[in-house]
This record gives sequence, C-alpha cells and structure tokens, in this order.
Amino acid sequence: QVQLVESGGGLVRPGDSLRLSCAVSGRTISTLPMAWFRQAPGKGREFVAGVKRGPSTTYTTNSVKGRFTVSRDNGKNMGYLQMNSLKPEDTAVYYCALGTGSPIVSSLSLESTWDYWGQGTQVTVSA
Repeated sequence: QVQLVESGGGLVRPGDSLRLSCAVSGRTISTLPMAWFRQAPGKGREFVAGVKRGPSTTYTTNSVKGRFTVSRDNGKNMGYLQMNSLKPEDTAVYYCALGTGSPIVSSLSLESTWDYWGQGTQVTVSA
C-alpha cells in the first residue's frame, strides 16, 4: 500500500520560510514524478510545483516562482517543498502527490495526472 505523509506545516508570519516534507512508503520514488498542490479555503486544489524523474527537472507555478523550490531525495524516498518569503495568500492545505507515469508538462497541473495523495498539511501565513 502506497502512503504519502506530509509534515512541516505551521503558522508563520509573512516573509518567513517553511520546508514541507513528503515521506513515501510502499513504492520507490526514484522513477516516479512528484508534485505539490495546495487548497485554500473555499477554492479548488491548485498545482504548486512538480519534479519529474530527474531531480533537476522541476516546475513551479508562476505565483510561487522564485520563492518556492521543489526537490526530492530518492535515497530517502522523500519529497520536499522549500517555501521562502511566504505571503498571506500562500495560506492553504498543502498536498503531496505521486504519479506512476511520465506526464507531459502541460498535464502536471491536473489532479487526474497523480495517482497517490497525502492527507495534507496546513500552512497559515498571518501577521
């Protein structure tokens, strides 16, 4: 059984940083794409960042570009989302996702691309 467990969320002030982690069990991630989504209150789930098989092949949505960095450690079967210069509009539940195929770039933002999901971790940015 594949399980994804996010951690690292919390309450921070604008301008602070957080590092989210995603621990994967039940499947080796080294050949699989990973992604982070978020869902703010009253809104749909939004793609934030993704990393394909190679750790250097990453993608981030425009609203977080230059502030968020997605990475992976295949040896530890872990994914990460480093979030810097946090803003109130970054407040959301953040979800880690794992795919089993080789998605094209244009499909990374689609929830249907991803096969496994974590339970989410709350990030609140407030003064």
